[in-house]
Amino acid sequence: MTSTTDRPLPADSADPGRGFTARVSLGRVFTPVPSEFLLITSTALLLTVFGLVMVLSATMATSASAEDGPFQTVMKQAMFAIVGIPLMLVFSRLPVQFWKRISWIALIGALGLQLLVFTPLGYEFDGNRNWIAIAGVQAQPSEFLKLAFALWLGYVLYRKHTLLGLWRHVFIPVVPVSAIVIGSVVAGHDLGTAMILVLILLGALFFSGVKLRVFVIPAVVAAGIVAFLAISSPNRMARITSFLNPNCIDEYLTTCYQPLHGIWGLASGGVFGLGLGNSREKYAWLPAAAHDYIFSIVGEELGLIGCVVVLALFTLFAIGAFHVIRKTHDPFIRIAAGGITVWIVGQALINIGVVLRVFPVLGVPLPFMSQGGTSLVSVLMACGVLLAFARTLPSSHPVVAEPRR
Repeated sequence: MTSTTDRPLPADSADPGRGFTARVSLGRVFTPVPSEFLLITSTALLLTVFGLVMVLSATMATSASAEDGPFQTVMKQAMFAIVGIPLMLVFSRLPVQFWKRISWIALIGALGLQLLVFTPLGYEFDGNRNWIAIAGVQAQPSEFLKLAFALWLGYVLYRKHTLLGLWRHVFIPVVPVSAIVIGSVVAGHDLGTAMILVLILLGALFFSGVKLRVFVIPAVVAAGIVAFLAISSPNRMARITSFLNPNCIDEYLTTCYQPLHGIWGLASGGVFGLGLGNSREKYAWLPAAAHDYIFSIVGEELGLIGCVVVLALFTLFAIGAFHVIRKTHDPFIRIAAGGITVWIVGQALINIGVVLRVFPVLGVPLPFMSQGGTSLVSVLMACGVLLAFARTLPSSHPVVAEPRR
């Protein structure tokens, strides 16, 4: 009978310096992620938290006076953040092939949801019919349409990427379907959201690599349609004329009231601001203080420093997103990520430009920060898609296997 001590030792234990080792596979959960993933995630979360703080500050006075309690509005916004952030993390785990397969379904579903605004479920707010109410829950379907539109454009242009030199392959089905999508929003008189959808279309065409002459034609047509819609609406023309009026104080009680109070609030903060919660404009002086003009409250309470922080966070977000576009070898990722990035960053620039009176009042929220649950959830979902794309990039910290001795 042979004792166990007479048996030969395993090869791994022959080296006394190694001793007993165990190899444990932790799977993909603990796989290092690219730096772009961390940059997009951190900026999205910081902007969301920053937005909740500013929504609380901007609405405490009006909510308390309405006997709803000072925290009623921010609690609703926080509930949407609680829904949106897990969705972002779940979306980040889905493979790219899933987003390719679901693009048509997502667009049809989002378009069907958008058409509900023209049913008894829809209602009008501030002249725009772009809201629905189901079981007491209000939603703006056009926000989800932005994400679905970007994914659909990415998939269609990806399938045709070898034929994009021919104009007919660019125009069909992109132009007819885009006309239906944008037209469904224009029919509800929401020109601001329609302009964002046009930006997504132009961004997707640009990052698909179409020839310049093919790209310019849709841009000119879109500019012409926007100009026609602006001229044909007395309300929009009043906003434009007040924006172009150098002496806007003449129309203080009409079209200039909101833009003037927005710029006054922004300017009164100076460098360091009046202090968090000390805004004067939020006491019913500035309409939409927590919505389209929340950047004005940031400037009033936190000053130039607070505005620079917001701009820096959006800049870092843009850097992370554009790195995904630049590093990927998948045309679908490049085009869809390009459309999403142009949407979020472009909408932020437009919103801030409106507050600064660089643009006329367009009624688009500041992504992540403005009050509005549908807008917040849709932007966080879009970030989840960007994160799923970022996972396909090579990690900035590759794992180097230890050489065998």
